[in-house]
This record gives sequence, C-alpha cells and structure tokens, in this order.
Amino acid sequence: MEPIRDKHATLVDLLDRLLNKGLVINADIIVCVSGIPLIGIKINALIAGMETMLEYGVMEAWDEDLRAREMEQISHESANK
Repeated sequence: MEPIRDKHATLVDLLDRLLNKGLVINADIIVCVSGIPLIGIKINALIAGMETMLEYGVMEAWDEDLRAREMEQISHESANK
C-alpha cells in the first residue's frame, strides 16, 4: 500500500480521520546531561472519538458509569418537578 498525499486536505479532514481511526502514541524519553540520566518520561496516549474507543473496547466502564450517573441525575431532576 502506497501512501497518498492529498494537497487539498484541510484541518477538518485531519480531525475527521483522527477521530474516526484514532492515534496511539507510546514514547519513552530519557533526558541526559553528560551521560547522566536526569529525567525519565513515559507517554501513553490514545486519541480517538468516543465511538471509535468504544468500538475497540477502550473506556467502556467509564462510559457506562458516566451514562448511569447522567440517567440518575435526569430522573432525580424530573422527580423534583
């Protein structure tokens, strides 16, 4: 598969692809001075739309918990009216 460069792509196209397909970043960075390691940084990030994350099984428990709290709040507000 050959990469294709689209010279007319916009920021909206990039965001659409990012949210639909997702992006995974895993990085280990060590900052050294004179050969002495001073700082270690470990980065694990997943950027995608919620539908994409749920499709791949990421953050399911969080989504269910959030939806349950919202439904509880809605039912509580409607009971108080």
